[in-house]
Amino acid sequence: MDESLPRFLVVPRTYAAQNAAMTGPDYSFEAAWQAQGYSLIAGVDEVGRGPLSGPVMAAAVILDPKNLPLGLNDSKQVTAKRRAVLAQALPGVAHICIAEASVEEIDALNIRQATFLAMRRAVAGLPVAPDAVLIDGRDIPSGLPCPAEAIIKGDGRSVSIAAASIMAKEARDALMRQLDVEYPGYGWAENAGYPTKAHREALGRLGVTPHHRRSFKPIHNILYQDK
Repeated sequence: MDESLPRFLVVPRTYAAQNAAMTGPDYSFEAAWQAQGYSLIAGVDEVGRGPLSGPVMAAAVILDPKNLPLGLNDSKQVTAKRRAVLAQALPGVAHICIAEASVEEIDALNIRQATFLAMRRAVAGLPVAPDAVLIDGRDIPSGLPCPAEAIIKGDGRSVSIAAASIMAKEARDALMRQLDVEYPGYGWAENAGYPTKAHREALGRLGVTPHHRRSFKPIHNILYQDK
């Protein structure tokens, strides 16, 4: 590998703005690393930083450039039906690991550090070790086992990050639907734990569950408003 390539890269704002009009993600970021001698490139994305309940999840995905599923894009830009189809197809053509940081870890570490923890776990859990990692956003977690590049709005620019975005969202949404059965009334099957009006009203009626993030202000205020 070319040692002249910086170990950590951040794509600047100006570059992201110039490419904001792209119709969808492609393999160009991965190809740039491969041109430097890095063969296996993993895309990493997270889901669940903003909810009041549930874990934060991250996925790491290494795609086969010769077998890319059609329609990969930022999970927010893909219909639920298409997301489900892609999430079923990806394990057959890619190396994938989905990991999480628990509510307890979020409360102990803060959401930013818990997100980094989930990302490190996802990368470490891949069945093959990546040579480099592409991460959605502007921040790179410490402690990764290989070089990494942060790509602002990367889930709409890199197909590997888009794939990770889809896998992470599908996994977390499925978990929140399961928790909705165990703790009915909060609407988690629909809101995935985000602070919708229905969720906030349910907190007032039903109280806080073990799956709520006590370090988040709305939950903290409910627990300690009378103390």
